[in-house]
Amino acid sequence: MPYLYHLLAMEAINDIPLPEVYRTIARGGLVRRLLELARDEDLGQGDSRGDITSLVTIPEELSGKAALVARGPGIVAGLAALPDILEVFGGGLRTEHLVQDGAAVERGTVLARLYGPMRQILTVERTVLNVVGRLSGVASRTAAFVRAIGGSRARIYDTRKTTPGLRVLEKYAVRCGGGRCHRLGLHDAVLIKDNHIAGVPLAELARVIGGAARAARAQRPGLTFVEVEVDSLDQLNEILMLPGGLVDIVLLDNMDVPTLRRAVQMRDGSVGRPELEASGGVRPENLAEIASTGVDRISAGALTHSVSSLDVALDVETSGA
Repeated sequence: MPYLYHLLAMEAINDIPLPEVYRTIARGGLVRRLLELARDEDLGQGDSRGDITSLVTIPEELSGKAALVARGPGIVAGLAALPDILEVFGGGLRTEHLVQDGAAVERGTVLARLYGPMRQILTVERTVLNVVGRLSGVASRTAAFVRAIGGSRARIYDTRKTTPGLRVLEKYAVRCGGGRCHRLGLHDAVLIKDNHIAGVPLAELARVIGGAARAARAQRPGLTFVEVEVDSLDQLNEILMLPGGLVDIVLLDNMDVPTLRRAVQMRDGSVGRPELEASGGVRPENLAEIASTGVDRISAGALTHSVSSLDVALDVETSGA
């Protein structure tokens, strides 16, 4: 588990192939725990466990196949989880991937096929659709944000505004859409926000932040980064006076475009030159203007907290296997 947490949040995770990203996530154990919960939600526990509808309508010996189909255009994510879903639900099925996660698909595209006992196909149907639909929705939204910033220097990052329990998979989906992963949780990176420094006078800000950054690096030698949120240029100026290497990123919270441009100018003239991240009020319609200011990162909770699932269906055929 510590390996997963450290690797997923590292910048390196944003540059390795998607299949390796998913394998890394799966090794951590969180995906299996999530899928086991999904299984238990549907199949229940104890003496009443099982898919009663399929048991009374589908002959045990009947085999077949089903096509996982996109009913709308988008970016696919979650197909890498299909083998794990099938295993958690009891095995007995095999899959054929016709496209890969991260691919752009049109309405009617067959994404994958499932083969095996019909009872099992119908039992896993909803979990397959929930996972692939949700993650493809996240990937599709992310891809739209990435397209909006064109060829700028900025990169799109996710946040911790994720569905409880789904974080590692939703961050994987962001990666499928061309976005990049921020910290995974509270354990792998430092993000000093306004509530952490509430009441700290401006004149004391650099001292407090510097002390916190040194303490964090001493306690966690493998720390991914130290980031500080500011909501004014005066606060930014105090942070920029710190020695280089203490603060890696400064989050510019809810600043308008002219203020963001000024912040970039201030950073460019500083010694430490931390990366600058714009956050707050980020929408597809203002992304290009934000990116044009010269910030390095743009983070948006909307990538994960308010997406619509991609419409996918499992179309079953009972002839052939």
